[in-house]
Amino acid sequence: MRDVAAAAGVSVMTVSRVMNGAASVARDTAARVEQAIADLGYRRNDIARHLRQKGQISRTIGLVVDDLGNPFYSALARAVEDAAYRRGYLVLVGSTNDDPYREREVVTAFSARQVDGLIVVPTSGNQAFLSAQLAMGTPIVCADRTARGLDVDTVTVDNRDAAMRAVAHLVDHGHRRIAYLGDQRSIWTLKERYAGYRDALAAADLPLDRDLTCHGLRSRADAAAAMAGLMALDDPPTAVFASNDLITMGAIDGLGDAGRRVALVGFDDFPLADKLSPPVTVVSQDPATIGATAAQLLFSRIDGNNGPARWVMLLTRFVARGSGEIRA
Repeated sequence: MRDVAAAAGVSVMTVSRVMNGAASVARDTAARVEQAIADLGYRRNDIARHLRQKGQISRTIGLVVDDLGNPFYSALARAVEDAAYRRGYLVLVGSTNDDPYREREVVTAFSARQVDGLIVVPTSGNQAFLSAQLAMGTPIVCADRTARGLDVDTVTVDNRDAAMRAVAHLVDHGHRRIAYLGDQRSIWTLKERYAGYRDALAAADLPLDRDLTCHGLRSRADAAAAMAGLMALDDPPTAVFASNDLITMGAIDGLGDAGRRVALVGFDDFPLADKLSPPVTVVSQDPATIGATAAQLLFSRIDGNNGPARWVMLLTRFVARGSGEIRA
């Protein structure tokens, strides 16, 4: 608060009044204080009784994911929680639904509770605002996606190459009209997977048909409706590449009986995928390994590692079960 007061040219008491919403502070003075707060990245601690003394830690970390209702992020969160438990830490978890504003809110709330570190699945926005937390000594690790405007430890898979190989598999089975079902293109993982889809088409000298590409599918229901729309085309696709687990499940819903004639490869495995008829061919990545690796990197920073940012790229596995092997 003294730093904020000095930057704004006011007293510490004035800063306190502004922070508490007192009406007695002049509007221009309050504006200067609020600007100083924003510039310095100051955050009030909502649990002041736990305010850390020098050398003490809170033994909590924050985990920010897209959607805990997605099995992928549930598995990632469980792995982080298990790693934290072994270290005697608790994990605070928040979801963003890929909303940059909500991302800021969740991070701010966690920072106010003096977490010792953050694991973040970045939204499609810009993460430069997290520089304030880094400057205050809070280590940050990004999981599943890379951050924009921030250079920190990151754990991902090679989404582009894995998607390219998946679509090439469909091409190898004679398909020339291959649809793409994707979430928001601005999300880093989806941008990479769509690029892999385009790479595979280009390698096979196949045109990119905009009528066969669907973006912005945020739910299983969205994907089902999009898939049904594709099948209603005069010249429907003979194969589909679905960019994540929820979209794959929605594609199956939208295909209905046509699922025995239309080839399907999904990115991400999911429960019972091997029990469906036909069993679903997938690009399998391990969210638990992503979460555990992110936790390992974070705790190394908490323990004092101050080396350059690291990017760990994990392997995927192509699991051919039947749906991706249906020939054109």
